[in-house]
Parts: sequence; structure tokens; C-alpha cells
Amino acid sequence: MGGVGGGEHVGPRLVFRDVSNGVYRCGFARTQDAYERAYAPLFDRLDWLSERLSGRRYLMGESITEADVRLFTTLVRFDPVYPGHFKCNRAKLTEMPVLWAYARDLSQTPGFGDTIDFDHIKRHYYQVHRDINRPASCRSGRTCPVGRPRITARSKAAGRSGMGTPPPPPPEAERVPAEHGAAPA
Repeated sequence: MGGVGGGEHVGPRLVFRDVSNGVYRCGFARTQDAYERAYAPLFDRLDWLSERLSGRRYLMGESITEADVRLFTTLVRFDPVYPGHFKCNRAKLTEMPVLWAYARDLSQTPGFGDTIDFDHIKRHYYQVHRDINRPASCRSGRTCPVGRPRITARSKAAGRSGMGTPPPPPPEAERVPAEHGAAPA
């Protein structure tokens, strides 16, 4: 996988190939062998990313990059969909402490958590992929809470506030309804 200390570049291609596409390779595997060939590399990469993020706020350091955006979109779908629907069930995101903290941190950044529609995510996966989910049923309930305390002045003083200017919140007309599980803006 490359050394965590900076050996392998963590770009959007790596995140797509090993994580975002990795869950699909598990979910759409037609044989046990294909599933196992997809399953181990997915969780190996998640372990690698977790180790990398244990020493930094974002994948490439103190600024959000495209790789962070791409990883977030996969992580936010992890617990509501991937363990049950795609059989990516070694651990839920909430059981991977570093990745869970990273996803919660990003979810409070404008343009991240305020755009999550858990109702749509679950309906899409469980009702569209009928070859995987034959009865087209969708699990009930919100399965992935994203809220956590806001970053404080103390955490900012400790250098954990990131750099740059976050994007503004989405326009009112584009906000996800609260009843669909959106994180508060």
C-alpha cells in the first residue's frame, strides 16, 4: 500500500480505485472469489487511510483536496448502505474511530454535511440496484449520525482548524430537508 509517512500520494484516483470503486466491486461481485478479491483490498486501503489520517486532519495535510471530497462521499454512504447492501461488513464507519472522526469533521464544513440526504441515499441504493436487492426494500431509520460538537477556539489554537476558506453554505433552495437526515448548517 505504500508508506503512510508520505510514501504514496493520496490523490482522487487512489481514493476512487481502492475505496469508492472498491465498495462497488464487492457489491457487484458475481462469485465468492471475486467478492473476496475485492473485499480485502478495500479494507486494507481503509486501514491505510485511517493510519494516515491519525497524524493529519486531511488526506494531504491541512487543506481539503479533491481526494478528501471524494472520500467523504463514499464514507457518508458507508453505514447506511455498504455493510448490508454491498456486503462491505468487516466494520462499519462508526467502528473505525479515525475515519469516523474525519467524516464527522468534514460533515460540519459548509458544502459537506448540509448536502447529505440520507433518505435519498438509502432509496437510491436499495431500490435502484434490483439485481443486488431483489425485493427493493429499504432499511428504515437513520443509520449514520453525522453531528458532533463544532470546532472550538481551543482546537483552532491547537492547529486543528485547517487552512483556507471553506465554501459558503448552499443556497436555501438547495438545502436538504431536515426530515431527510441532513446535518444542521
